[in-house]
This record gives sequence, structure tokens and C-alpha cells, in this order.
Amino acid sequence: MASLKDMRVRIASTKATQKITKAMQMVAASRLRRAQQAAEAARPYADKMSAVISNIASAAAGSPGAPVLLAGTGKDQVHLLLVCTGERGLSGAFNSSIVRLARERAQALLAQGKEVKFFCVGRKGYEQLRRLYDKQIVEHLDLRGVRQLGFVNADDIAKKVLARFDNGEFDVCTLFYAQFKSVIAQVPTAQQIIPLTVEEKAATAPSTSYDYEPEEDELLSGLLPRNIAVQIFRALLENNASFYGAQMSSMDNATRNAGEMIRKQTQIYNRTRQAQITKELIEIISGAEAV
Repeated sequence: MASLKDMRVRIASTKATQKITKAMQMVAASRLRRAQQAAEAARPYADKMSAVISNIASAAAGSPGAPVLLAGTGKDQVHLLLVCTGERGLSGAFNSSIVRLARERAQALLAQGKEVKFFCVGRKGYEQLRRLYDKQIVEHLDLRGVRQLGFVNADDIAKKVLARFDNGEFDVCTLFYAQFKSVIAQVPTAQQIIPLTVEEKAATAPSTSYDYEPEEDELLSGLLPRNIAVQIFRALLENNASFYGAQMSSMDNATRNAGEMIRKQTQIYNRTRQAQITKELIEIISGAEAV
């Protein structure tokens, strides 16, 4: 059994850990508010842009001059999985849930005889995926040096993805991220961004006829690349809010667990201390009676 000194050291160490987890919880809570506001502010623009592009694409789809980002390459043999995760841990299952979804998609594609490539944004996703798919990772982008996410970061990623698409390195690109719902709910999401998937409601003939100036194909040639950057930017903001929400929840659980450990360790310490005192009293009384 551990000595009383060892128990005191253990209790003090647990209390110090509890202070750290509590401080991290408060920091995550303060940053979550700003990250959540940024993610919620980006949703209307991204949704509206997708709706507008889908509306225009429904008229241009199938036409001989349709942009390749809309029509695709005509095959789906090579898939690029754009996996966006966090740069840090201590956030529960936030990073692993995104990686799990991407890994399941990769396994399903490989089972169909497809070729899979990975573009990792974030250190944690890269560290997990390289254990199984080291040779399939074509690029890794680390955002640890970025203090505040901006559209320029998403635009750089979109340009890298589009450059690889123009070079014929893949046929289909799918974006993986965690959609922020609440502090305790972050939903791993997979979204195909190349070629653009037109929603069913947008693909049906609209009740009102629109004339576009310039033509649909010319509009899409400029909007589609920007839409990819917008969707990536939305994913980065959603991921940022999801990370702080998951970290806040995880640190709250860690603080509660530390408090429970301190309570149990204190009980064991008090019982052991009382047992030693009782033993010493018995020895003193027994010695006095023997005299």
C-alpha cells in the first residue's frame, strides 16, 4: 500500500491537473463563442451560393459546353479525399470521428477497385491517416501558424485542389469535416465538391423561366471555382467551432472526473491515516498495560 506521503503527492497532482482542465475548458468556452458566430455567419452565404449555382447548373448540365467542374471527367476511377481536421487534440472524438468517416469511404472505394488519394488539412488527421495510407497522401497542409482563419486560407487550399484536378490527378473530390450542431453534437460530414452535385429540387424544371446574361456556361466557369473555395472555407469554420465545442465538453468531463478522483483518493488517505493512528494508539495502550 502506498504511504501517506505518496497519497498526498497523488492528490496534489490530481488537483493540479484539475486546475489545468478547468482553465482549458474556460479558454475553449471563450473561443467557442467567436468560432460559432463565424460558422453561423458563413452558412447563409454558402447555402445561397450553392442554391444559385445549382439553379444555373440545372440549365447547363448535359450541354456540350458544360464546365468540367460540373460535368466531371466522364469517369470516377480516382478519388481525392479532402480531410479537414484540427491541429490539436484534447477534444474527445472530434478528430477521430472525421478520420473514421474518411477511412470508411476510402475502404469502400478500394473495395470497388477505385484509386484513393488523400489531401490532409490539419495535423491530427494527417497523423492518423498516415498509419494506413502513407503512400496515398499526396499533400498535407498545416494551419498551426494561422492565428485566425480567413477566406485566403480556404482559397489557397482550393487553388491546390483545382491545380491537381486540371493536371488530371483525380476525377472526384470529396470534402470531409465536422458540422457544428451544439457543444455536445458535432456531425462528421462528407460533401462532394468536384464535380458539383446538383440537388434534386434544383434539377427539376423551375416554374419561372430565367434568362442569364452572360450565358450559363460562362457564369459557371467563374462561379464554380469560387464555390469550391467557399465550401472549403465553410468547412474550416465549422471545424473550428466543432473543435472548441468538443474540447469544452471534453475538458468539462475531465474536470468532473478529476474531482471524483480527488474525492476517492481523499477518502482512502483519511482511512489509511485513521488506521495508522488507531494502530499506534493500540500499541501505546498495550505497552502501558504490559508495564
